[in-house]
Amino acid sequence: MAQHINSYYAQTATPGIDYPALAGKIETDICIVGGGLAGLSAGLSLAERGRSVVVVEANKVGWGASGRNGGFVSPGFSGGAERVLKTSGPRDARALWDLTRDAVKLIRSRIDRYAIPAQPVDSGMVGGWWRDDPAEARAEMKFMTENFGVELEWWPKEKLRQFLITDRYHGGLYRNEGFHFHPLNYARGVAKTLAGKGGKLFEQSRVTGLELKGAVKRVKTEGGEVVAKTVLICCGGYIRDLEPRLSRALKPVATYVMVTEPLGERLKTAINCNYAVYDSRFDFDYYRPLPDTRILWGGGVTMFGEDPPRLARWLRKRMLAVYPQLADVKVELAWGGLMGYPAHKMPQLGEIETNVWYCMGYGGHGMGTTAMTGELVASAIVEGDKRWELLRPYGLQWTGGFPGTVYGQLVYWQAQFKDWIRG
Repeated sequence: MAQHINSYYAQTATPGIDYPALAGKIETDICIVGGGLAGLSAGLSLAERGRSVVVVEANKVGWGASGRNGGFVSPGFSGGAERVLKTSGPRDARALWDLTRDAVKLIRSRIDRYAIPAQPVDSGMVGGWWRDDPAEARAEMKFMTENFGVELEWWPKEKLRQFLITDRYHGGLYRNEGFHFHPLNYARGVAKTLAGKGGKLFEQSRVTGLELKGAVKRVKTEGGEVVAKTVLICCGGYIRDLEPRLSRALKPVATYVMVTEPLGERLKTAINCNYAVYDSRFDFDYYRPLPDTRILWGGGVTMFGEDPPRLARWLRKRMLAVYPQLADVKVELAWGGLMGYPAHKMPQLGEIETNVWYCMGYGGHGMGTTAMTGELVASAIVEGDKRWELLRPYGLQWTGGFPGTVYGQLVYWQAQFKDWIRG
């Protein structure tokens, strides 16, 4: 029986509910395949609109990327602002960005409304500037303000060093939108809320067959079957060969996280703030102080495998490149996980058959965008809302199979080399 991997989140999570495996036949308005934050968020949005919902999950609620990520909740997309502006045009790009801002507010409000123990830290975020080029940072500030209404504040190196005690950064961009939290607790809290509104959740219920044609849909597992009017598929890096049209449009990409031992007062010798932090490189690090004075540090991606050898040592080396004063600090845990990356790095939302929807493809930026697509697909199914069509330009593009995986790894290595040259 699959359980959560041994991560900091699994070790510190509040006690969760063990949902049963599906046994026998059950009927519902909407069957959701996937118990990560995309499926859970959509399920809650549907239940709030009065629909009966069944969620089937192959492992545990929040088992994949939803329960083992960095815990950053912020507006925006993995594809980046420039890509969105170029593809969607000024009006639709701004509308999409505003939807992610609304999603961040929705997550924060759900934490309060449903008393979810997600431990939110409403600090905003800082982007540490890796290169000594404030003009480049100010150009980004201007671009984001003019096109998306995003207000950023430039902190020169002297100010940034009050909070991040390192010589690695040449300044920082601060944004007050966003927060960080305990993602597994949030996922469990959304699941519990959904169940409280009448939703049925089934764990350890891997889907073995889909019948999606016709007015009645059937979702089959080893132990049972869900009969539904509508099916919503919400899978990510672990989709495997579930549905070929969807599977070939996602590339599983591994990323990694570690946590240090508790640092106590020593934490302030490196990180003297509660901000979530990332840096300006393509191959960026992201990190944040935890409530128990540990540092959670994430970074790096690979296209092959999610559990490389010497993972803790590799991530620790990345941390010491920024904070050499932590040279004797121990790493207590390190883990990996798979994200679902589309070729265009944008969320994918639409129908593959009548009343067969999909929400997927968050590419490492899913805390906000899962809530966004959950709301969009729920309002589309129940109310006929057409806002989801803002994502039509980002469809089910083939990711290239194995050659695409090799190509993606080569592109990543090339970007790493450029980061090194520019840094």
